Amino acid sequence: MAHLGTPMALRVAATLRIADHIAGGTRTAGDLAPLVRADADALERLMRYLAARGVLSRDAAGAYDLTPKGELLRDDHPDGMRSQIDIEGWTGRAELSFVHLLHSVRTGEAAYPLTFGRTFWEDMTAEPGLAASFDASMAADMPVRAPAIAAAYDWGRLGHVVDVGGGDGSLLIALLNGHPELRGTVVDQTETAEAARKALAAAGLADRGDAVPGTFFDPLPPGAGGYVLSLILHNWNDLAAGAILRRCAEAAGAGGSVFVVENVGPDGESPHTGMDLRMLAYYGGKERGVTDLAGLGAGCGLMVAGVHPAGALSVVELTAR
Repeated sequence: MAHLGTPMALRVAATLRIADHIAGGTRTAGDLAPLVRADADALERLMRYLAARGVLSRDAAGAYDLTPKGELLRDDHPDGMRSQIDIEGWTGRAELSFVHLLHSVRTGEAAYPLTFGRTFWEDMTAEPGLAASFDASMAADMPVRAPAIAAAYDWGRLGHVVDVGGGDGSLLIALLNGHPELRGTVVDQTETAEAARKALAAAGLADRGDAVPGTFFDPLPPGAGGYVLSLILHNWNDLAAGAILRRCAEAAGAGGSVFVVENVGPDGESPHTGMDLRMLAYYGGKERGVTDLAGLGAGCGLMVAGVHPAGALSVVELTAR
């Protein structure tokens, strides 16, 4: 369970797309090396290691094939594992920060800056390819999550919702489509907000939905009936998460509500432990149960008014105390 060689060998194989090349007919390390820009001898040693662990098979002539385990590393496999562990993509890169998990456990701080010299969010800004990978990953998950969130609550009665950190607008589009009387606004950074505006227009919702540039640490458009934070707070420590909630509470005022969409666990108090460690290592963040969110809300003048199941997630409704 502790040997790092196997997970790193798998991640390198995924990054080099070895399974795809083998599936395409290139079966020896010597032939693969120039295609994947690798040293032929080192690649052979990697592939022998993977063969010894049942990921590849090797014949007497030195040609490799995929085992059922190795098939999982193909880019077109429905499990989508290859892209998740690709070191040059955002998730595979971020997981390398687990090497410094000791630092996070001792300090409560993210390990990512110790690994890469800057925070996760600074890295996304500095590396456009990583940012594109991150945005694509978030957008790919939303078609699964959004319908359940849209059905979890009578959003239409709010009149106007602001999706704070709403990305490309996928969630707001689902809310507007599911509740024809609703209007909405996405708040996100400039380029992302522009992408959301275009997506809303393409969905035929420009008359009811818009997008404005901004961050959740700055004042938000005031007076909406609801402010949605979908999978936002778990990226941040308690101090920052409290500041985000406070901005939402200020904008909502006495008559509005704040809706925190998170995975609080089936009983409301058992968040996913694996995701919790990722949040710690990547961002210094935290998975929280309803009691944790209630504590954060209390510091902003908010109280929990309801918890609404939304598939694997929950919508925690907070209102002014």
